[in-house]
Amino acid sequence: MAPVVTNGDEGSKPLEVSFPLPRAPQTNIHLQLTDNRTCLLLFFTTTMPESPSTASMGSFVYAMPNTTSPSNVLSTPLYTHSSNIDFTTRLAKVLARRTSKPVYLGNSISFASAGLGGTVEEEVEGFRRCVEVVMKLLEPGHINGQ
Repeated sequence: MAPVVTNGDEGSKPLEVSFPLPRAPQTNIHLQLTDNRTCLLLFFTTTMPESPSTASMGSFVYAMPNTTSPSNVLSTPLYTHSSNIDFTTRLAKVLARRTSKPVYLGNSISFASAGLGGTVEEEVEGFRRCVEVVMKLLEPGHINGQ
């Protein structure tokens, strides 16, 4: 299913996108992306129709590409939440490596409502989908393209 864009002004205004969690179409991942040309600021969270409550802050990680060793991205947690710090760090590192930009990433995605309750396979599928959506949004000529 294609992501749903709720706003898309050019420049450094945030772009907000919603897309279903793989294997749990009733749960949406919400993404807010700000491309400041020199860095990316991203926030991820999930919502479920039966649970209108707000999510916890989750983890917040800074990652930056390593110019001397591109496969060895540098990162540091700025705020940690034990349930998702690993996912957040991995996602920030992949996006920093793929975009060659520093990335600030906040994440409170929960896989608890996924079809099997948040198995490793469900997390991997969700991870891939998040990377895929962000990279598509950053393509030149896209709504937020430069």
